[in-house]
Amino acid sequence: MVFRHFLEVGWVAYVSFGPHAGKLVAIIDVIDQNRALVDGPCTQVRRQAMPFKCMQLTDFILKFSHSARQKYVQQAWEKADINTKWAATRWAKKIEAREKKAKMTDFDHYKVMKAKKMRTRMIKLEVRKQASKGSSPKSSSQKSTCC
Repeated sequence: MVFRHFLEVGWVAYVSFGPHAGKLVAIIDVIDQNRALVDGPCTQVRRQAMPFKCMQLTDFILKFSHSARQKYVQQAWEKADINTKWAATRWAKKIEAREKKAKMTDFDHYKVMKAKKMRTRMIKLEVRKQASKGSSPKSSSQKSTCC
């Protein structure tokens, strides 16, 4: 598979750890090979230098010049509708599901277990019904010839 996420100004990144973990930022300018100037106008992340180790690039790119003011970054962010596009990605849905599962109580875990058991029971019942319908006596043309 060809690497296609080369760093450039305007790329939207997900902050994976640190004080702003779980938020999206836009890369405003590249400082050096280890850090970038980032800004998250719609995610309450102030403009700051952030190491690349903290960020993971997403599939979204905004169009603005390097070192653009926050006003222009926010306009590009809202025009591209990044927040709703991000919420629709599988990545965001997995993160949300992981957080939801972590917040579950013991009773919630119990309810999930009972629901899974009920679903399995219903599937087994349907499979048995289908198997009993399909196991009609073999016709003479389908007899097996053994020794």
